Amino acid sequence: MNTPNILATRIDNRLVHGQVGMTWSNSIGANLVVVANDAVSKDNVQQSLMEMVLPDTIGIRFFSIEKTIKVIHKASPKQHIFLVVKTPQDALKLVEGGVPIKSINIGNLHFGDGKKQLTSVISVNDDDVATFNKLHDLGVELEVRGIPTDKSTDLMKILKEY
Repeated sequence: MNTPNILATRIDNRLVHGQVGMTWSNSIGANLVVVANDAVSKDNVQQSLMEMVLPDTIGIRFFSIEKTIKVIHKASPKQHIFLVVKTPQDALKLVEGGVPIKSINIGNLHFGDGKKQLTSVISVNDDDVATFNKLHDLGVELEVRGIPTDKSTDLMKILKEY
């Protein structure tokens, strides 16, 4: 079984947008963005919108969480993968499914009912906190950073105040 060349994993409820498409992909040297999301894997309109923000030199694939778990180990070593998920729960499913994720960048989790704002762009509920704790217990490093040039902050330090 191949070990996929996952350069970075990001949780962002917007999935792929300008910041992810251009800034992150270029700075980490990705040539493939894998969007692991059940809803988007079936939504051609969302896929088209996300494809538009990527330069032609970067490929993009849209897989369900289950398909990502099944196919990620078949990735070619030439594929420098930027893995993007929408929620901490999706990230946990991938880790528990055997996707080798060592570190996760938390980019954006919108505020909503039952959520507490931790930073200007990250809001969580109790389930999110439990999921982040489980990821942390599994040895996954959790960092908060909007763009690559921002200072990285350990999410677990922020969560202590939750």
